[in-house]
Amino acid sequence: MEEKKNNWQTLSSRPIYDNPWVNVREYQVINPRGGEGIYGVVSFKNKALAIVPIDEEQHTWLVGQWRYPLNEYSWEIPMGGGPLSEDILTAAKRELQEETGLTAKKWTELLRIHTSNSVTDEEGFVFIAEDLTPGETLFDETEDLEIRRLPLREAVAMAMDGRITDSISLAALLKIGMMYKL
Repeated sequence: MEEKKNNWQTLSSRPIYDNPWVNVREYQVINPRGGEGIYGVVSFKNKALAIVPIDEEQHTWLVGQWRYPLNEYSWEIPMGGGPLSEDILTAAKRELQEETGLTAKKWTELLRIHTSNSVTDEEGFVFIAEDLTPGETLFDETEDLEIRRLPLREAVAMAMDGRITDSISLAALLKIGMMYKL
């Protein structure tokens, strides 16, 4: 595909909010049709990292937790954040071990994803982890997780029928479903 030109013009920007995880900036812009307006962007201070662990029996692990912003319980693949300066595979290995207790000898990058490209610049990476060894979890202070091992086929079915709604989990499981012909 041919390279496309940026038709947005930034007139100014200002910080709106900042905490250890995100910052929000407001931009005064001229949009592609020439109108003036504002645009808000949420920038994350971590990369989103997610893992689909797959064992020799073609089972995977899901993590369930209450998601505060949604005010509902969510089933997801193991995931978390890694500092922008950290190697993504190193951070993914840590997240898998923290949330499931698993370590893996084989790692394959599955996909790169923008989680909501209309309001955030967050970039996510998903890995497949194989040749797994069980161990102890190391939950963060904010995590009250339920861990569930289930057939990969069932996890893909949960993505298909709406029991899984997290965007990164959906993208990863649907791609795996196509790859494995589930």
